[in-house]
Amino acid sequence: MIIQRVVLNSRPGKNGVPVAENFRLEQSTIADTIQAGQVHVRTLYLSVDPYMLVPQLVNGRLSYFLGAAGITGLTALLGIREKGHVAVGANQTMVVSGAAGACGSLAGQIGRLEGCARVVGIAGTDEKCSILVQEMGFDAAINYKKGNVAEQLRELCPGGVDVYFDNVGGDISDTVISQMNQNSHIILCGQISQYNKDVPYPPPLPPDIEKIQKERNITRERFLVLNYMDKREASILQLCQLIQEGKLKVCMLGGGIPHAPSAAINECRLSKLTFGLESFLGYYFPVTQGCSSSD
Repeated sequence: MIIQRVVLNSRPGKNGVPVAENFRLEQSTIADTIQAGQVHVRTLYLSVDPYMLVPQLVNGRLSYFLGAAGITGLTALLGIREKGHVAVGANQTMVVSGAAGACGSLAGQIGRLEGCARVVGIAGTDEKCSILVQEMGFDAAINYKKGNVAEQLRELCPGGVDVYFDNVGGDISDTVISQMNQNSHIILCGQISQYNKDVPYPPPLPPDIEKIQKERNITRERFLVLNYMDKREASILQLCQLIQEGKLKVCMLGGGIPHAPSAAINECRLSKLTFGLESFLGYYFPVTQGCSSSD
C-alpha cells in the first residue's frame, strides 16, 4: 500500500521562521496485511494546532473537536470568562486581534454571547473582515494591512476598549492597549507575532504602552487553559450545545495532507494561503470548505 507522509526535513532555528524547506512530503509503502498486535490507521482530520482533544462527536463531526469543541473553543470560552470580566448590561466593547484565526473567530462570538455590547475584530484581508461581520456576527472588522489601525479603532470603538482578546502581540496590540479604558482587561491568549523571537513570555510591552497599562489599571495576566481543566467537561458540553443550537458558527477548510506544511508555516507568518479561506478555526484536512452553524 502506497501512502503519503509529511516529515520534518530541518528546523528553522532559534529565531527562524518556518519555511517550506523545513518539511518534506514523501511517499512510502506499508504492508497490505497486518500482523497480530498491529493496526492500520487512516488520517481523517489533521490539525496544525499543537493539541488534539477528541471526546464524543458533535452532530457526527469529529473535526469540531480539533477546534470549536476542543482546546481551541475552551481557550476562547474560559479565557473570556476567567480573564475578560464580561458583565451583561455593562455596555462593554471587545476587540479581538487575530480575529479570523482559531480562537479569534470563536472569541468574538462568545464575547457577544457572554454580554459584550460591541465586538470588533482585526484581521489581515478584506475577505476575512467580510466573513467576520457577515457570518460571524462581529459588529465591525479592521483590515490591519489597510489604512491607519489607530484611527479606525477610534472610529469603531468611540467609547474605548473594555476587553481585548489578544492573539498577536506586537504593534497591533500596542495600538489597542493605547485605546483601552480604565480598569479594562486583556485576555492574553497568544502572541503569535513574537513566537519566532527569543523573548520571554509574555513579551514585555514598550515603555510607553506599559505606562498606559499601569496608569489605567489594565489587567494583563498570562492565561493557560490547562490551568482550568476542572471546568473542561462542563465547558465542552456548553460549546457543543452552542454549536448544535447554531449560536456558534464553525468554519473549516479543505486541502489535504500535502498542504499541512504550508498551513503550519502560515500559522506562524499570519499570511494568506492560496487554497482556501485561510485560518478560520485552524486548518483541518480533509474537510469541506465553508462555514456552518450546526450542519
